Amino acid sequence: MTLRAFVVGHPIAHSRSPLLHGFWLKQHGIDGTFERIDVTPEDFPEFLGSLEEQGFSGGCITIPHKETAYRLVARRTERAERLQAVNTVWLEDGVLHGDNTDVIGFIENLDVMLGADWPALHRRALVLGAGGAARAVVAGLLDRGLERITIANRSIDKARELVAFDPQRIGVIALGEVPGALSQTDLLVNTTALGMTGKPPLDIDLSPLPGHAAVSDIVYAPLETDILRQARQRGLKTVDGLGMLLYQGVPGFEHWYGVRPKVTPALRALIEADLEGRS
Repeated sequence: MTLRAFVVGHPIAHSRSPLLHGFWLKQHGIDGTFERIDVTPEDFPEFLGSLEEQGFSGGCITIPHKETAYRLVARRTERAERLQAVNTVWLEDGVLHGDNTDVIGFIENLDVMLGADWPALHRRALVLGAGGAARAVVAGLLDRGLERITIANRSIDKARELVAFDPQRIGVIALGEVPGALSQTDLLVNTTALGMTGKPPLDIDLSPLPGHAAVSDIVYAPLETDILRQARQRGLKTVDGLGMLLYQGVPGFEHWYGVRPKVTPALRALIEADLEGRS
């Protein structure tokens, strides 16, 4: 029987998850498909509640459905409970399970791109955004022992929800305060959709950042966003969002298809070429 999985979001045309999972399906000789599905927030509950009827074994959840998925799944992992956001779902004996693998993807990507000792050099982080992806980023940074994490978001109240992770180490500022906070930032992370293909740019002047700072953007389409380009031109270390996509996809693939795949240079090169071809 053909195993079917999906990635669902709104918009979703930018997603390279089908290319990623298609690579692994072919590599492991699995009879399976992976589909890209655009579902509006209004229609998402009905979509998620009928996966078995649609013939899916599970799938990826992306913007803007992660927090809704958290509320809808029947069983959650401890990690999903902590983050209150779900990006990976699967059916097991007819029961819908949810996990959040974004934290795995984000941290493993930083380890690869910055080196395993990056927490010693980047003690203070500024995180832009407070949605489901931001929760994963903040949790991962806390787990790696960062000294201070500041969250900047349009809605201060939404940003304050993340302070509960660790009130001693997390603070909140308004977006208008970001320029003044950059000089005290070792690691800048964009978790918003700004800068993504088809979205408005993230308009920030990075000149106040210290020379040792690193800039990470979870957006991967385009691969080099405006803030990453600006950071590279300044000689700062940069971390694009592609690695996060690759590493967070590993646990989901194992749930849906029964094989644990590996992230390889060949896989990254394939998706980079696709991104460049569509830019």
